[in-house]
Amino acid sequence: MLRNAEGYVSGQELCEQLGVSRTAVWKMIGQLKEEGYQIEGVKNRGYRITFIPDVMTEAEIGSRLDTKVMGRCCICYEETDSTNTQAKRLAEEKAPHGTLVCAERQTGGKGRRGRIWSSPSGEAVYMSLLLRPLIHPAHTSMLTVVMGLAAVKACNEILKNQLGDDAPRVQIKWPNDLVLGGRKLAGILTELSTEVDYINYVVVGIGINVNSPSFPEEISSTAVSLAMAAGKTFSRGELAACCMKHFETCYDKFLEKESLEDLKEDYENYLVNIGRQVRVLDPGKEYTGTALGIDQEGELLVERENGEITTVYAGEVSVRGIYGYV
Repeated sequence: MLRNAEGYVSGQELCEQLGVSRTAVWKMIGQLKEEGYQIEGVKNRGYRITFIPDVMTEAEIGSRLDTKVMGRCCICYEETDSTNTQAKRLAEEKAPHGTLVCAERQTGGKGRRGRIWSSPSGEAVYMSLLLRPLIHPAHTSMLTVVMGLAAVKACNEILKNQLGDDAPRVQIKWPNDLVLGGRKLAGILTELSTEVDYINYVVVGIGINVNSPSFPEEISSTAVSLAMAAGKTFSRGELAACCMKHFETCYDKFLEKESLEDLKEDYENYLVNIGRQVRVLDPGKEYTGTALGIDQEGELLVERENGEITTVYAGEVSVRGIYGYV
C-alpha cells in the first residue's frame, strides 16, 4: 500500500484495510524500517515510503505477488547453504505445493552435475520452488523447461519495463541456462524425490545474476548480470515475483496435457541454439549437428551431418555452440 501510494497513507486507512489496530500498524512500520525501508511518519497525514531497499524478504516478494498458488507460501533466509537443500527439507516437513524458498546468500549453491554456483550476498536471485505435481515421474524434466520459459519471460519483462524497446533480449540456452549477449545469466537445477510411479515432490531451483557489478576472473568471460548489460540495477524482489507469475501460467498450460505442446512454440522463440550448429558432448561420443528446436517432452532435436535427426536428452549430455558457450 505504501509503495503504490503517490503520497501519504493514513494510519486509519492502513488499520481498516488490514483489519488491525494502530499499534499493529506501528509495529509493522518498525519492522519494515529494520529491513531497510525508509518510511516517513507525519501526524495527521500518515506514512510515506521514501526508499525501498533491494532485499529478498517475505514482505518484499509477497507484496508484489500476482499468483494464486506459486510463492504464496514464501520463506526467505539471510543466509543458507542452498535454497534447493532447504526446499527439500521443507518438503519432508510437509510444506505445501508452491512454497518458494529464497536467500540473500548461499554458502553451498548448487549447479548442474555437482558444480558450485557462485552466490555472493545482495546481488542475485537465489530461489527454489517446491512442487507436488500429480504427473508421471518421467515427465519431471519438463519442469526445467517450464521454469526456463517463465524466467526468460520475467527477465525480459523487467528489462523492457525499465529500458523500453531498446532493452537487450534474454534467451534460453537449452536445457537449463538463460543467456544475455552470449553469456550466462541464470542456471536452473531440478531435483526430485520419487517412487516408481509416484512423485513425492519436485524442487526447481534457479539462480539469476541481477545486480552483480562483476564476476571472479575464472567466469568473467562467460557470466553476465542484468545490471552489467543494462547499466542500471533492478529490484530482485520484483523479478522473483514476476518469475512466479509467469511460472504459474506456464505450469498450468503444461498440466493440461502433461506435455510442452502448448509451450513449445513460445519456448523456441527464445531458444538461442535453434538453427545453429551445436556440439553434443555425449559421454563416450561427441558429434556436431544443427539444433532444430525441442519436442513435446522438452528434448533437443539435432540434425546430424548425415541428415539423421537425433533426440538429445538433457540428463545425459551437454550442448555447446560450435565456437563457444552458445
